[in-house]
Amino acid sequence: MRAIIETGGTQVPVEVNANCKIPGVNLKVGEEINFEKVLLISTDGEPTVGKPYIEGASVRGEVVAHGRFDKVTVFKFKRRRKYRRKTGHKQAFTEILVKEISQ
Repeated sequence: MRAIIETGGTQVPVEVNANCKIPGVNLKVGEEINFEKVLLISTDGEPTVGKPYIEGASVRGEVVAHGRFDKVTVFKFKRRRKYRRKTGHKQAFTEILVKEISQ
């Protein structure tokens, strides 16, 4: 069983008994998390699509770990102007284990 959920402004594909990384949330490791914004559920090749969300559907999971993605380097440059700016950004993520997808 697979689903697509919306969290943190992004759409994330999830699958039962699989880990997935979502934008960072303020929960401790081991806590339960419930997603109500389910966009699509697929069971045995039969997709159910919401408009925009599926009513009554939810995805339940458990927080496994927290971390940060690899650094993205941002470099600004203007030729012949002695203008150079180099910055970096590391986006936080939360890894969850999906336990159940209910319709």
